[in-house]
Amino acid sequence: MTWEYEEKAWANGYGSVCGVDEAGRGPVAGPVCAAAVILPAGIVIEGLNDSKKLSEKKREKLFDEITANALAWSVSLVDERVIDEINILQATYRAMKQAVDGLTRPADFVYVDGNRSQGLEQPHECVVSGDAKIPSVAAASIIAKVTRDRLMRQFAEQYPQYGFEKHKGYETKAHDEALLMHGPCPIHRMTFLKKFYEKHPEAPR
Repeated sequence: MTWEYEEKAWANGYGSVCGVDEAGRGPVAGPVCAAAVILPAGIVIEGLNDSKKLSEKKREKLFDEITANALAWSVSLVDERVIDEINILQATYRAMKQAVDGLTRPADFVYVDGNRSQGLEQPHECVVSGDAKIPSVAAASIIAKVTRDRLMRQFAEQYPQYGFEKHKGYETKAHDEALLMHGPCPIHRMTFLKKFYEKHPEAPR
């Protein structure tokens, strides 16, 4: 991973460059989480990478290192009620905008992981697989993933019958079995359970 993207933005006169990424678009329970991070130029954070390619232990360690060294970082959560109301894509855009706007040091330019964005007021560029190419986006992916995983472990204590600490709200065989037995809990995304109920009309609601 190199600094070529940040260097391109700096060369174009943007002093403060931030990366933004999300975690939790796919699960059937819990919020979507976005993070925005501004890193100091050229900082070396060993092992910085797309959060999906890292172990939980490594992500936790990097979370501490990123938050200790970032010039600014911010996290935003959009919960299941809003996801059901405005759809996951719009909820993701909202979380990303809130994360960028929540930075204590304003971003002059934003790199967004993925191929589209909406609502950002700052100049920005979308980069597919940005979390594997751009240090600030990789850092944001780790902050978002760790924040959301920690929250899902808290929900697991509140709703122990679903196993949220294991699957973090994603649909697994064990998660489906829990839904068949107990029905949904308040953090389930009902719009995401449509296929589940088509398949299991007998399941409690």
